[in-house]
Amino acid sequence: MASRHAVSALFPRNYLASMSRDLTKLANSLGHTFATPDLLALALRHSSLSVTGPDGSNERLEFLGDRVLGLVIAEMLLNRFPTEDEGDIARRHTALVRQEALVRVAERLELGDCIEMSEGEENSGGRANASVLSDCCEAVIAALYIDGGLDAASDFISDHWATMVEETPRPPMDAKTELQEWAQARSLALPEYTEISRDGPAHKPTFVIEASIDGHSGGRQSAQAAGTSKQRAEQEAAVALLAELSQNG
Repeated sequence: MASRHAVSALFPRNYLASMSRDLTKLANSLGHTFATPDLLALALRHSSLSVTGPDGSNERLEFLGDRVLGLVIAEMLLNRFPTEDEGDIARRHTALVRQEALVRVAERLELGDCIEMSEGEENSGGRANASVLSDCCEAVIAALYIDGGLDAASDFISDHWATMVEETPRPPMDAKTELQEWAQARSLALPEYTEISRDGPAHKPTFVIEASIDGHSGGRQSAQAAGTSKQRAEQEAAVALLAELSQNG
């Protein structure tokens, strides 16, 4: 469990910014009593409200939460699938730490209702935005980790990811690989990935990638998705395009 001094060292200026809000209901849903409730409030503070740098929002917590989630999921998978090789475990891991999985948990916890954000962000649909929800979920994991240690974060992740771990009896295929095999099976050209935009600060850019396939049904089909890296955005775009192709037969 982190001391208040340690928390202050991690978030030196504005980490107390949102303490007036009552987040008791959410904390109960998380199964943790916060010694430093400031952390939970900060985890739900969107960068659209930050006017003094990244430590005024949940971005630093999100960075940490991503790493904690990855570690805990890796251990869960190694214990659950002791006979699978590294490649199979890696594909499972990718599926479980991706944006889609985080959004499922965020929606179950109704995090969207708890996020502090600017009026403009809210009016543009921020409370239902997949990127916002997944970022906040990662930040909440970090808040649990700092306040209660790895056990608190691990308990939360184990509770909320257990069902997803069991949903796929066989290792899932990487989305880009699946899309490529889908195209090859139909004698189509390989999928293409195009960077549409790159926004946000230099320390945390957001990429929008378009995945496309020529030749299906006599035309071109494409889908776009965002991610905090090109690789992540490409994977999400591949998932989105596979979903469209599935709907269109």
